[in-house]
Amino acid sequence: MDGYLSVAEAAEHLNTSERFVRRLVSERRVPFHKVGRHVRFAKSDLDEFVRRGRVEPISGESVARAVARAA
Repeated sequence: MDGYLSVAEAAEHLNTSERFVRRLVSERRVPFHKVGRHVRFAKSDLDEFVRRGRVEPISGESVARAVARAA
């Protein structure tokens, strides 16, 4: 069963500040649930948010291809 986290718990889970989590909510950048006036997050939604933010490293080969396409 997926657990639900408060803003403070979500900030701890993401290793960031509560302010940042509240900004993510206000900008609708992360899925959340409203329980009355409370905001709750599914752990799986937070983990997916982190996965979507992953940036792959570049290699010399990929840079060369990008430069060749631009020329």
